[in-house]
Amino acid sequence: MWFDTLFPAHFPALALAHFVALLSPGPDFFLLSGYAIRYRLRGSFAIAIGIAAGNGCYIALAVAGWNGIQHSPRLFSLIELAGAAYLLWIGWQLAHSRPRNGELALTAAARLPSPARQLLLGLGSSLLNPKNALFYFSLMTTILGSAVTLPQHIACGVWMTLVVLVWDSLLAALAGHDWLQRRLLRNLHWIERAAGALLIAFGLILLFNRTVSALV
Repeated sequence: MWFDTLFPAHFPALALAHFVALLSPGPDFFLLSGYAIRYRLRGSFAIAIGIAAGNGCYIALAVAGWNGIQHSPRLFSLIELAGAAYLLWIGWQLAHSRPRNGELALTAAARLPSPARQLLLGLGSSLLNPKNALFYFSLMTTILGSAVTLPQHIACGVWMTLVVLVWDSLLAALAGHDWLQRRLLRNLHWIERAAGALLIAFGLILLFNRTVSALV
């Protein structure tokens, strides 16, 4: 069958492990949810595209067998520092969210971030997280093994990229739904502050781990 030819025997295990990892909230999740709650799907869908594109880039590197990032301490350190700075910047912005009345919140659509800005935010969040590179490389090499053909690698990569896009789009749509908006409206600034604090925590943890690794 075409499925057996296109996808390796261990594809179900790969798909399950990948999806379970998506269920764990990380920087991408808090960035996306923060924008989706305030701007709904129109103001966050391109962020989901950017996140998926960033994941796709790392998947492509894993498919190509590029593992230099693991063996180049200087390159890995630069990516970690850039990622930490990015998370701190985004988190700082969200952490300073102010209360807004219902009228201002309902007119937020008039100040939607441009698709280009959304795309860059999502792409930056995904690409500046070095754990994504290590995750996909280890996931595909550990589960799929060395006997997988290039077309099978590509098929698995396309599948995971599409899953990221669909999952993040569903999260953005849910966070921007009318019934959820009405319930979250009064506490929106607290939600954004919490998301900002978590992003700052991710950035500080990344810096701490980098410092400890440099001292060891």
